Amino acid sequence: MPRPLPPIHPEPEYRVSGQRAQWYADMKQVFQVPWMGVVTMAFAHYPYFFEVLWQGLKPLAQSKPFVDACTSLRSRTEARVAALGPGPLVRRLETIGYAPREIDQIRASIEVFSHGNFPYLLTATAARRLLEGLDLGSSRSAPRYSGRHAPQVDAPFVLMEMHHADQDTRALYEEIKATLGLPFVNTDYRALARWPSYFALAWRDLKPLVTSSEHAGICEAVHAYADELVGDLLPNPAALTPDALQEAARNDGSPDEILQVTQLFQWLLPGLVTNVAFFRAQLVV
Repeated sequence: MPRPLPPIHPEPEYRVSGQRAQWYADMKQVFQVPWMGVVTMAFAHYPYFFEVLWQGLKPLAQSKPFVDACTSLRSRTEARVAALGPGPLVRRLETIGYAPREIDQIRASIEVFSHGNFPYLLTATAARRLLEGLDLGSSRSAPRYSGRHAPQVDAPFVLMEMHHADQDTRALYEEIKATLGLPFVNTDYRALARWPSYFALAWRDLKPLVTSSEHAGICEAVHAYADELVGDLLPNPAALTPDALQEAARNDGSPDEILQVTQLFQWLLPGLVTNVAFFRAQLVV
């Protein structure tokens, strides 16, 4: 992780208009997700950089190889997380009054992030590679993916923002930020905190593992495979180059800052997908 942390300026969906709003809607449609990730909201603060990045990656994100890569990366992550021994939560939730329908809603929300985080991870990985002067894949062949790859789930998508939360949840958010070393709380955690008593239990089980060597090993494996996918295994149908993205970053006037922001998100996203996989495993029966 870059130290000190670079300034991060996410452009929230409810504040954007014009071109940024069009980019957001387009990216969510292509990724088949209901939310704009903090990573790409932070990238959108730099319009020249974001435009070149998204124009270059969109044909890839629409392709079957990209969807297959996300599926493969997810499968590997979830298989490795089993070694952390996630403890079952269903009985504990039922004991405090959760009905099966409520637990299914939590599962559905987790499924949204289990699917949707990987396009964002590969996007951040590509951005970092390019800004560091590394090429993407050499093939231009990228057959289009047709149909829906996102989960067909009816998940309540309500974010528990800091100003919505009670004192206990705000304290939990501060604990998450301190544990992860980040100045913000990811969308995933704010969505799952829609059920405060559930999320407190889930986080308490995960927290001791976040700083373990086992957790770090999973994150390193996710990082390495994502880099291999983007750099060697996936095509580059728009022929996006390091020079083009670096020039765009210079046009925004902040090339070093943008590089540090991409490095930060490319570092933190393997941890996020690992944690979401842990939450998912806690509810498997």
